[in-house]
Amino acid sequence: MLTRRDWMKAAAATGAATAFPCRALAAPTPDDIKPVVEKALGYLKGAQQPGGDFFAKAGEPGLTALVVSSLLRNGVPADNPVVTKGVAYLEKNVQQDGGVYGRGQANYMTNLALMTFKELNAGGKYDKVIANAVKFVKGLQTDGDDKKLDHGGVGYDGKSRPDLSNTHFMVEALLAAGVSKDDPSIKKALVYVSRCQNLRSEFNDQPFAAKAAEGDAGGFVYNPADQDKGDSPKRTGEGGLRSEGAMTYAGLKSFLYAGVGKDDPRVKAAVAWVRKNYSVTENPGQKDSGLFYYYGTFAKAMDALGEDEFADAKGTKHDWRQELFDQLKKTQKADGSWVNANNAFLEGVPVLATAFALLAISYCHKAKK
Repeated sequence: MLTRRDWMKAAAATGAATAFPCRALAAPTPDDIKPVVEKALGYLKGAQQPGGDFFAKAGEPGLTALVVSSLLRNGVPADNPVVTKGVAYLEKNVQQDGGVYGRGQANYMTNLALMTFKELNAGGKYDKVIANAVKFVKGLQTDGDDKKLDHGGVGYDGKSRPDLSNTHFMVEALLAAGVSKDDPSIKKALVYVSRCQNLRSEFNDQPFAAKAAEGDAGGFVYNPADQDKGDSPKRTGEGGLRSEGAMTYAGLKSFLYAGVGKDDPRVKAAVAWVRKNYSVTENPGQKDSGLFYYYGTFAKAMDALGEDEFADAKGTKHDWRQELFDQLKKTQKADGSWVNANNAFLEGVPVLATAFALLAISYCHKAKK
């Protein structure tokens, strides 16, 4: 388990060692967070497989990367046995083409691993692995005719249709790895991200954006190509697409990370949607579906936005870090895990929900002003 020295070091360093550090905030304190993380670490120690992985049936090596990264961000030292076993497993999944994957989902898996290796890259130990992974991920991005809907996006493996989930992870991973905000890969990705927003503008001429209902305006959708699927449950009666919480935070995060200003109409529209749909108890538009994924994107985007007290559309101010932490603490199981009663997106698997919960908590740490 973590020593008092580990926690003192973590409290001083939180946010300083990552590409997107936490800003000063009111709460919670390291003493608030410590027992929650320790319980989760105890659960993960028991859940880890002999080979260092966590769920061989699906989601690997990405799940292990997510677990390791979330622990490191919460102050668990790199020499902790759970971390070292996980890292050894990740190293075994580095492929000759530069990707970090096993049986599939090469883009998703590699992006998660890329961010984890960046967290671990003391003394340039993983410089080569990171550089090769960056090259691999860039090669999966859809390129060509910039008038086509899928331009700049990426799917699970570079062959399937793009979606916002895979694309926002790519943007975050590339930027975390040191890729410039002006790099063509980021610029192209923002073209696709913009086309996922329910906002008719110079950045999005897609028909669904012009048909957005008032409640969907400014939010983001998972896959804009759903507009052409008459039987898609994502479509509205008017032919628009429904905005979703996790995807809206993913889009907003991508803009902010990539240097799009807060006065940009895309950012302003996204923030306006968030103010109307602020929640730490459900994934707006999807309720409990993908809830823990939502918590991770919510925390990252809110941290990047930089409003310690976030005012919703009614003017109510929220200490979002405290509210998020309180909700996660309340829903933690006795064994230290989290689990979603809704098994959509495999969140019925406790290890996955726990990894996302810890990731979200890592953005709740109190930082020195």
